[in-house]
Amino acid sequence: MTKEEYKKAVETLKKWAYAYYIDDNPLVTDEVYDKLYKEVEAYEKEHPQDIDPTSPTQRVGAPLKEGFKKAKHLSPMWSMEDVFDEKEFEEWMERIEKNFPNERYYVEPKFDGASLNLIYENGILKQAITRGNGVEGEDVTNNARTINSIRLEIEHKDLIEIRGEVLMTKREFERINQERAQKGETLFANPRNAAAGSLRQLDPRITARRKLIFQPWGVGVNNLKYEYLSQKMAYIYDLGFRKPPVRRVCESVEEIEAIYDELKNMRDSLDVMLDGMVVKVDRIAAQEALGYTVKAPRWMVAYKFPAVEKQTRIVDVLLQVGRTGVVTPVAVLEPVEVEGVTVERATLNNFDYIEKLDVRIGDMVTLIRSGDVIPKIITVLKQYRSGKERKIERPTKCPVCGSELLDEGKLIKCQNLNCPARVVNSIIYFASKQCLNIEGLGEKIVEQLYEAGLVKELEDIYRLKMEDLLKLEGFKEKKAKNLLDAIARSKGAECWRFLNALGIEHIGEVASKKICSTYGLEFIDLSKEELMSIEGFGEEMAESYLEFMRVNREKVLRLLEIIKPKAPEKEEIKESLFTGKTVVLTGSMKKSRGEIKAMLERLGAKVTGSVSKHTDYVIYGEDPGSKYDKAKKVGVELMPESRMWEIVGET
Repeated sequence: MTKEEYKKAVETLKKWAYAYYIDDNPLVTDEVYDKLYKEVEAYEKEHPQDIDPTSPTQRVGAPLKEGFKKAKHLSPMWSMEDVFDEKEFEEWMERIEKNFPNERYYVEPKFDGASLNLIYENGILKQAITRGNGVEGEDVTNNARTINSIRLEIEHKDLIEIRGEVLMTKREFERINQERAQKGETLFANPRNAAAGSLRQLDPRITARRKLIFQPWGVGVNNLKYEYLSQKMAYIYDLGFRKPPVRRVCESVEEIEAIYDELKNMRDSLDVMLDGMVVKVDRIAAQEALGYTVKAPRWMVAYKFPAVEKQTRIVDVLLQVGRTGVVTPVAVLEPVEVEGVTVERATLNNFDYIEKLDVRIGDMVTLIRSGDVIPKIITVLKQYRSGKERKIERPTKCPVCGSELLDEGKLIKCQNLNCPARVVNSIIYFASKQCLNIEGLGEKIVEQLYEAGLVKELEDIYRLKMEDLLKLEGFKEKKAKNLLDAIARSKGAECWRFLNALGIEHIGEVASKKICSTYGLEFIDLSKEELMSIEGFGEEMAESYLEFMRVNREKVLRLLEIIKPKAPEKEEIKESLFTGKTVVLTGSMKKSRGEIKAMLERLGAKVTGSVSKHTDYVIYGEDPGSKYDKAKKVGVELMPESRMWEIVGET
């Protein structure tokens, strides 16, 4: 990097930082920012005489936003050094161990949100300040008071700064973006920016409407007399603050790497975003001896996860017709690697989404991939436009059968029930591994059977004969027999597999399992109330299910008669206080909601998702929601989580 390139890179970083911190609308992914940041840092290390004092590397935090009163932190609110792989992390540990061998380390998740400093005096929340530049930030006290997981009063009476991250759940992020899309407003790029934007609203009523969460991770000014940071944080959590899903004290790099892998594997299942984990020297005396650089403590590091956001270019858009007739636009991308997977396609959701983002063929875009979820384009990087990009037009004819499409605004549908894409895709899905798992009945074979007129609907699969198959190209007796045997084996499949195979919109594997575990084979005539009582079921899911069963009831009954799926086996019930009782869960608990539900069902409870006069117990953990309030209102017995574990232990 030359001096001129360095100056240009500094200006670019400043522009990106402003968009990220002030506009809450990032221009590039974290990975792209971090790469350029590292290059600038490396140049500055080799050429200290050239360092630009306004370079982002010389700042602790971000510039301040206009409209809020400035407020100073009682003690500096530092940034953190980042490491991105095992080698960099081990180098950081070696620097610690060189001066302080055999230290222990405190490990917690690194939440991806907006940093906030809470100041308590005489046990009362006095002030809430954003990180800002690390010395002073924006006074957002009125907004912070609307966040339920921020305590307005604590038992600790001495002056203390409690620091943490303001987060937004993935579900709330989707809800707000849908709301913004309907109003024609710019979408938030990710939950972190949505949380920051929500916290820094000039109208606290807007903040209150957005379900933000405060997750503590440290303390500033305090007079706590503990030897270890882990003890201080345990005290903070005991004051009534939200606990992280994992927190450990470790003594070796192997232990820390194991927790890194554990958190990386669990991050997709958590309701908030993680972008890594934080490793801190646990002993406070060692922290003080290690001290600080200009911007970060030497005694802690952020060990980042591989990026899940990437930048690439759209080279084309294809139209796919699903088994329900919905036409979905799919972006063809310049190949890009995300978490070890080469991504060449990404969903554009629907044409309303395309218009809201103003996506065009040829655009540079940001895409996100989380676990096995289909990659999704979330932002358009319009600063890279050359003027040669092409608009994506709304289709009027089905790309498969050529019939006229029904344009409902958000969704565009092919109404032709005989459209090959609808029939073929529904059969492919029906036979897939997560459904009836009919080995050998893949895409090409289904298309061949359809074109030969042998399979026009799902029932036809079970009418296939040896002589039918032997007439087809590529079929010999052994291949035909294997396929017929696989079809025969699909009879008697588990109830949830059969239900999932029907391809009901919004009802996937998880929902199918919940329906079958709750109602067994009596799933065909469920009422809306029965469906809504299942945990996680909303209005849209229930309506979609009811509409499907209304239209296709006779077909489903015929398939039931042919396949005869088996009801889920009931586990042996252990007698307990919960046997025969209807239970509702609310709030954050020590274990996942799914684990607790399964445990209570083994004890004979029926666990539902909503409180009614028929509910026997509402078991609550930290930060209980509206179910807790409703239980109090209708007189349902409230049981703290600790009492539940006592009963389980007794059982």
